[in-house]
Amino acid sequence: MHRYRAIPWLAHTRDRAWTCPMPATDALAFHRHLDGYAPTPLTDLPEVAARLGVARVLAKDESPRLGLGAFKGLGASWAVGMAVADHHGSAPLTVIAATDGNHGRAVARFAGKLGHRASVYIPRGVHPAAVRNILDEGADLVRIDGTYDDAVAAASEAAEAPGTVLVQDTAWEGYEDIPAAIIDGYDTLFREIDDQLDGIGAGPPALIVVPTGVGSLLHAALIHYRSRATLPGTAVVSVEPDTAACVQASLAEGAPVTVDTGTTIMAGLNCGTPSSTAWPFIVNGLDAATTVDDAAATAAAHTLAANGVDAGPCGAASLAALEVILTGGEHVGRRHHLHLAPDSVVVLLVTEGSPSNPVPTS
Repeated sequence: MHRYRAIPWLAHTRDRAWTCPMPATDALAFHRHLDGYAPTPLTDLPEVAARLGVARVLAKDESPRLGLGAFKGLGASWAVGMAVADHHGSAPLTVIAATDGNHGRAVARFAGKLGHRASVYIPRGVHPAAVRNILDEGADLVRIDGTYDDAVAAASEAAEAPGTVLVQDTAWEGYEDIPAAIIDGYDTLFREIDDQLDGIGAGPPALIVVPTGVGSLLHAALIHYRSRATLPGTAVVSVEPDTAACVQASLAEGAPVTVDTGTTIMAGLNCGTPSSTAWPFIVNGLDAATTVDDAAATAAAHTLAANGVDAGPCGAASLAALEVILTGGEHVGRRHHLHLAPDSVVVLLVTEGSPSNPVPTS
């Protein structure tokens, strides 16, 4: 276990010529056939942009995604189908997942749609609203008196039993196929952003800010922006809670590390170990790693709400990180590192809405 003292900003110098293969599957076509699918809004925040000195700040609002309140349904829908595809028995499978909230709810939803049961493992600190959402999907709930990493370990062990299958959004040695499918599913979000920016004549973003737990969504962002020749200049920045900065710590160490985690209202980001398959993309493709505290995430959620964007603390972390980047005494150097200019367009991933993880009012 690595003890790491998080800092607000850690610049990372990447090889700007580094590229990676494009996603192997067309998840967008699959998602377009799901009940309730529609591109989520890309909301302009002109007052925020003017205050922070860039041309546009746009929030990709995932709160209406597939009726689940978060982006996780994109990966879970694609991966659950893959995980149960070869099952031909008369009895339903039990689909197992560990979660801080949204991933487990999404797995339970799509397991149920395919006629299977779901068993969801949760660590300490998951918000009661998120617990209710999982139970409302018909899942069995297993509470683990430990961290998210402990819940993942328990879920993985349980999935060794006959009649079970694990659908987890973090990878480790020997468990890569399902996490890869989840990442492929997330590419739909970024293809929507491409189309939406093109529709308003904005072109590719100069910067995209990604709330990060184990790094699966960050992995998907890096695949998208580092595999397309038209998008080489887009800077990608992660944001984590200052209590669980495993990506930032790994960059500082130069290798993946597991960090001690604390308590945070950003429960969906409270992860101590980066996904093993994400790490090569992070070290080769990420531009910087930021951290924010609970107060900053809460303030950002209220700012977003005032601008018509429903955001829980995890989703609001992206705006809190942008405040770190573009304000304060060192903002000029940060802008230079990210190649930001007054005409730059910034996209914030607002990964969840408030119903699954409500914003404190005080």
